[in-house]
Amino acid sequence: MIYPASDLGEDRFEVKFVGSGNSLDVIRPWIRTHPAAFGEPFPPRVVNNVYYDTHSLGAFAENLVGASVREKVRLRWYGPGNRIADKGTLEIKLRKNKLGWKLSYPLEDMPRAGESWRRAQSRIREQLPLDARIHFDAHPMPALINRYDRTYLLSADGVIRLTVDTNLQAFDQRYGQGPDFRKPVELPDMLVVEFKFAPQDRKRAMKVLEGMPLRVSRSSKYAMACTAMTAA
Repeated sequence: MIYPASDLGEDRFEVKFVGSGNSLDVIRPWIRTHPAAFGEPFPPRVVNNVYYDTHSLGAFAENLVGASVREKVRLRWYGPGNRIADKGTLEIKLRKNKLGWKLSYPLEDMPRAGESWRRAQSRIREQLPLDARIHFDAHPMPALINRYDRTYLLSADGVIRLTVDTNLQAFDQRYGQGPDFRKPVELPDMLVVEFKFAPQDRKRAMKVLEGMPLRVSRSSKYAMACTAMTAA
């Protein structure tokens, strides 16, 4: 499934493609006419994330060098507007070589308007089990907030999941006391298409990916935003 599953996670391969914003005019007909018969199992929505990192941006550095084992910690919620929703999910994305999986922890008490990051993180931590706290504590700095419009697609046989992310925005959080949407990061006009599939479906997925009219990228949206943020 595309929405967060259980906190046990699931092994999956992820193949990412990146293009300019106007690539949407190319990718839409490719998806619409593909023999895999992609359909929309869920309506599109706005995805928001707070990405946590070390004070030296260690998770960003791991992505840049392509470390075989790495992890990413983010706070996710859905919906438009410059505010954090009342409910969300703390997600820990783990990767070993080409396999990735995600651990998800629902949160009923999210950061509040005008609240400091320090206070918000304390309340988030209280809602997490011990194993999740270890990952959360290892990434103590809210580095970045990003948001984008996401379209969900699924092949007719239910094997290949596909997301199309457009209208990417990001906001620097490194020097603020609390959630701040006043420091936009200058990002290029771009879109990100990601295919997700189970290890046993890899052969089928490679067949589906033939003729994909965008270039493969291993950089995450977080890494792309951090690159722009640290270069400014």
